[in-house]
Amino acid sequence: MSENAERRMIRPSFVEEALEALRRKGLPTAPVLEAAGLPLQVDEPVSAEAYGRMWLALAAAMDDEFFGLGARPMRPGSFVMLCHALRDTGTLERALRRALRFLAVLLEDPRGELMVADGLAQVILHDAGGPRTAFAYRTFWIVLHGILCWLVGRRIPLRLVDFRCAEPAGVADYRQFFGAPVDFARPVSRIAFDARHLALPIDRSEKALKQFLRAAPANLLVRYRYDAGVVAQVRAKLRALPPAAWPDFEATARAMRMSPSTLRHRLRQEGQSWNTVRDDIRRERAIAALTTTNRGVAEIAGDLGFAEPSAFHRAFRKWTGKSPGAFRREVAGRAPG
Repeated sequence: MSENAERRMIRPSFVEEALEALRRKGLPTAPVLEAAGLPLQVDEPVSAEAYGRMWLALAAAMDDEFFGLGARPMRPGSFVMLCHALRDTGTLERALRRALRFLAVLLEDPRGELMVADGLAQVILHDAGGPRTAFAYRTFWIVLHGILCWLVGRRIPLRLVDFRCAEPAGVADYRQFFGAPVDFARPVSRIAFDARHLALPIDRSEKALKQFLRAAPANLLVRYRYDAGVVAQVRAKLRALPPAAWPDFEATARAMRMSPSTLRHRLRQEGQSWNTVRDDIRRERAIAALTTTNRGVAEIAGDLGFAEPSAFHRAFRKWTGKSPGAFRREVAGRAPG
């Protein structure tokens, strides 16, 4: 299976978490699974499209697009209304603030708050009572982050994802899903990303919105990408090669039949640069290697195209705020004994 295909698959543990929301309400799971075209016992990863069908069937069965996880139900149609309310906000920051107000009115609890400091934009979720389930927080982040990515026409890389609740059974899947450091049993649930993204412009037509909604929620589950954009083309070319074999910027521009200045301008139009595209891929692969393998840090650094392990250490600390060794020890310390 190709890397792109793997990234479009949803783990069985996520299916089980969704079904547990039904069981808590005393509702049967079989009709929802049948509507999604899934077996009654899901033991293998499922496609994002199949999980999306299950998501819609679950919302219909519960009459709640937030699956009974908020203080009030999010009635069917709320997601569409939210998207319409955000299309003309002008910038990502205005869209995010409006989205949080909208969701607070719908759900009442939890309530999201945007905090910007030290170059980092954090969305913090406040609970009126005790911690919710990991599935509840994850669902909120999927909806919010997915819409924001679509609005600006590109993926917004997350710097961290914190959960207030204890680790779920499928904790490794959570770390792989978000492509960012994930911590549990934290004081608050939050996501964070570079604050510079808040200034990104929003310009989505009614036609584009209809296309987006037709593909939702499957497009949210794979952290929606602007597949027609130059950023996606560059990412695809780089993903096809190990970082040590990546071409330089001028060679990439020639392969895309553009001048370097044109490629630089097109990347800037989509809110990216050559360095940020490469860093995003390296960061994702570094986190995956440190989380799922026992390879040495020096070996990982070499695989990622760093001439010296010290350069990898500096880059990883910039990405996550931690050294590779400290990150790996934290992950190992959280693993079930």
